Amino acid sequence: MDDSAALAARAGQYFWHHSIDLGNGVVTRGSQPLEFYERKSAMIFDPVKVEGATVLDIGAWNGYFSFEAKRRGAARVLATDHFAWVHPELRGRETFEIARSALGADVEARDIDVTELSPHSLGETFDIVLFLGVFYHLFDPIDGLRRAASLAKDVLILETHTDLEDVDRPAMVMYPGSELNNDATNWWGPNAACVIALLKCEGFTFIEGRWFENSPRRTFHAWRTQALRVKTA
Repeated sequence: MDDSAALAARAGQYFWHHSIDLGNGVVTRGSQPLEFYERKSAMIFDPVKVEGATVLDIGAWNGYFSFEAKRRGAARVLATDHFAWVHPELRGRETFEIARSALGADVEARDIDVTELSPHSLGETFDIVLFLGVFYHLFDPIDGLRRAASLAKDVLILETHTDLEDVDRPAMVMYPGSELNNDATNWWGPNAACVIALLKCEGFTFIEGRWFENSPRRTFHAWRTQALRVKTA
């Protein structure tokens, strides 16, 4: 068995949320095709000067966005997770390590829950903080957002499921059971006004929101400074 076949066989033993090109024709089977993640990555990273920056990826799971930040020239990337990394079925840390090894990616990793994140627990802050697909999974999303925000020196990039867009004031709906996608870990659906108001409360002075294609998911770039912002005409 050649190296690519062995890698494909090893990767195929696991569940993958992210589709990751591991090289030599091996692409993991994520919840969406690789092209989906490439388009999403462009929306997340293109507005930001990633090269030379430090990046924290909260809720990294298989690591697609951590590896992409490094590929785009980030000076340092720290991937963190806990739920997906210790879950006995998801086995996210194992998949992260498979991808990190296959890519030869200089990405650091730390198993730490969102509820434990702070400048003190990590010992530093980061130019760019990724908070992608995490907010609505937290029972206390405001605490999670506050912790993520405290770690962002220049920009916090938050991506979340949204709801209640017909409400003309900040609002958030709770899903106490499995109402959202039959997943009991989906707790909240904020509207864009709610997310923007919360980000302003955390001291971000300029916030840009972008819809991702035809879905209820929205990405927010919350800026403390304009130093890393790619300005468009």
